[in-house]
Amino acid sequence: MAERKRYEITVVPKASYLADRSDPAQNEFVFSYTITITNTGDVAAQLVSRHWIITDAEHKVQEVRGLGVVGQQPLLKPGESFEYTSGASIPTAVGTMRGTYQMRAEDGQTFDAPIPSFTLSVPRTLH
Repeated sequence: MAERKRYEITVVPKASYLADRSDPAQNEFVFSYTITITNTGDVAAQLVSRHWIITDAEHKVQEVRGLGVVGQQPLLKPGESFEYTSGASIPTAVGTMRGTYQMRAEDGQTFDAPIPSFTLSVPRTLH
């Protein structure tokens, strides 16, 4: 039971449509998203890499993998948070994003922190 919260990261996403960067006539819809990552566990952990699954309204999937986020690999002590903003482009007015962050705890243990699914949507597209 003591191990339950040892490695725990809470991820909270928020997305916004960027009308000024989008071109609907060319099927290009651009979104920004802000992610807040909080270490809710008992051990300091570093975000090593990311894996995103981006799905558009036609069920086409893009997978994105890479080191860190926005050029950083933040180390989060218990209770600390890191927030960043990035972006994604899809060919439809609606889509979803979800994924995982690959984490390394200070004791060497590696684990995945799930990124909950969130919606990318042009305002007034979903009712």
